Amino acid sequence: ELLSALGGTATHAGQVVNERSAMGVGAVYASVGLIAGAIASMPLSIYERTADGRAKADHEYWWLFNEQPHEDWDSATFWEYVVASKLLHGDGFAEIIRPSRLSSRAIGLQPHHPLHVDPRKTSGGQLYYVVTDPNTGAQRTVDPADMLQFRGLGFDGKRSLSPIKAAASQAIGIALGATEFTGKFFSNGARPDFAITSEKPINDDQARLIRTTWANRYGGSSNSHLPAVLSGGLSIKELTMSAEDTQLIATLGFSVEEIARVFGVPPHMIGHTDKTTSWGTGIEQLSIGFVKYTLQRHFKKIEQEINRKLWPNRARYFVEFLTAGLERGDYKTRMEGYRIAVGRAGEPGWITQNEIRKLENLPPVEGGD
Repeated sequence: ELLSALGGTATHAGQVVNERSAMGVGAVYASVGLIAGAIASMPLSIYERTADGRAKADHEYWWLFNEQPHEDWDSATFWEYVVASKLLHGDGFAEIIRPSRLSSRAIGLQPHHPLHVDPRKTSGGQLYYVVTDPNTGAQRTVDPADMLQFRGLGFDGKRSLSPIKAAASQAIGIALGATEFTGKFFSNGARPDFAITSEKPINDDQARLIRTTWANRYGGSSNSHLPAVLSGGLSIKELTMSAEDTQLIATLGFSVEEIARVFGVPPHMIGHTDKTTSWGTGIEQLSIGFVKYTLQRHFKKIEQEINRKLWPNRARYFVEFLTAGLERGDYKTRMEGYRIAVGRAGEPGWITQNEIRKLENLPPVEGGD
């Protein structure tokens, strides 16, 4: 409980896991980087509702979402930071900067570290945010209409669950423990723990001399190839199992799969290709499924939070991520789909040649409409 209050979680592997130490595990770093990077690379378009459905809108907020939300942040870095905060701490926070208290117009978005934002509720149940300045320690209150809170799983009205502490702490603790064990294993010349025994009694000074001499001559990976020479009735007795016996590789593989499962990332996308083919449509379908079942749940929450906080007239404008580029199939499959769409063998078509060229990032041609 004390460790939890101080920002960490004790694990059965003996490691303390928090959001900072978790990023020291390659699987966590890769999973967070993959999801945050994918979302940061997606265009966030603004649409206007029309009588015929919707049309792309030429709105000043496009620059905030896609180029520069704040004078100190470009949009890609901003979205990576906010999404990484959401993945590690459960929530991502960004304050809406307005020209004055009386204006509903947004002129900037300022991200905040989740540990510097304290969501609270009044006696009447109204949510508000206490933001702490990391440089001065000064606190100020922010109205909920001026704070974007991108929430995660397990939201309780104020905060969401941290995936690191709620579901992945044991797997991360195992990975940290295995990494620490491996480092010590190789620092000891890739030898397991052992004892030097003697047929004759030895005093403390002799034992200290033998231990120091051994460490100086054979310690470290650079000296691990040197043959040991023992005399005076000394012999070596192994005390621990070898790395193979402890199934170190299998343990690390298990932790990678468990961490990938928590974040909803296909293992092959973070470099874990065991039991997975690297060719064929299987990988393609897994990648498309990653967009539909992992990224989409983040997209939807971001879109809804922006739509309800930034538009005074919510019935007119809305935002939406463009995911078509990530969900595109291979070239042959796309071309076959386009043939059907334009009308093949007398079938009615529902798309024009220039619309297809736009999807393929090609300029229009004369008569293509």
